[in-house]
Amino acid sequence: MKRMYSNKLHILLFLLPALILFCGVLIAPIGASAYFSLFNWNGFGPKVFIGLNNYKELFTSNSIGFMKALRNSLLLAGLSVFLQLPLALGLALVLGKKVRGERLFLSVYFMPVLISTVVIGQLWLKIYNPDYGILNVFLRKVGLDSWAKIWLGTKKTALGAVFVPTLWQYVGYHMLLLYAGVKSVPPELREAAMLDGASDGQVNRYIVLPYIKPIIRISVIFAVTGSLKSFDLIYVLTNGGPMHATEVPSTLMINMLFLRNRYGMGSTIAVMLIVLCFGFALLISAIFREEKE
Repeated sequence: MKRMYSNKLHILLFLLPALILFCGVLIAPIGASAYFSLFNWNGFGPKVFIGLNNYKELFTSNSIGFMKALRNSLLLAGLSVFLQLPLALGLALVLGKKVRGERLFLSVYFMPVLISTVVIGQLWLKIYNPDYGILNVFLRKVGLDSWAKIWLGTKKTALGAVFVPTLWQYVGYHMLLLYAGVKSVPPELREAAMLDGASDGQVNRYIVLPYIKPIIRISVIFAVTGSLKSFDLIYVLTNGGPMHATEVPSTLMINMLFLRNRYGMGSTIAVMLIVLCFGFALLISAIFREEKE
């Protein structure tokens, strides 16, 4: 018994530095944000306690614009799940069949993930440039001058123009996760199905997809929570404009903190982002668990 307690003490001592780091980097900032969200504060002067009024204003005031920003993030999440992930899954299934140049294709598709988001933002700013951007130049060359637009400066097109590079950047990330799952499928399962006369599509549907369902669940969680937290690429491309057409909760939070000097409201948005990410992660896990049962 004494030896068991001694082992537990040793384990605790080894885990203590990581636990302190975890609490200092993650738990303490979350607690601080939750605390500051209860105050009307500009970040410098005295704090005025207002309870849950910031949360009430967040969901009821049109001047804040949180509901529109949240709607944009949910739209991005929907596109990520129903457009980005199927494309990544298709690429993973094709590359998982030992195609020629498999390693080269993996490197090419994963390359956007490795490039700095600021660099990608600058690249797409050049692509969307209304004067010399490759997109408008191509449309004019093929006689579609009426289709050429100020893609990032028009409310009707800005949201879609921002979503395209956002989705494109992480297709390779999800593809690599799903590819690893596809490659982990035991070859004997494939061979047995093929001997029974199953086609490639049937093997993928009845053997591969059920086997990699845990990986698919992780990819869905990453896609949804990543969409809710999206910030850097949107900030580089439009900073939430024009006229808040591409606003998302993260850009709105930065706007509240550093432009409007509403530190309490910015902290409120941060808390809501944390709650939404955890809530969606739990919901997706529950959905996949029910399907398994």
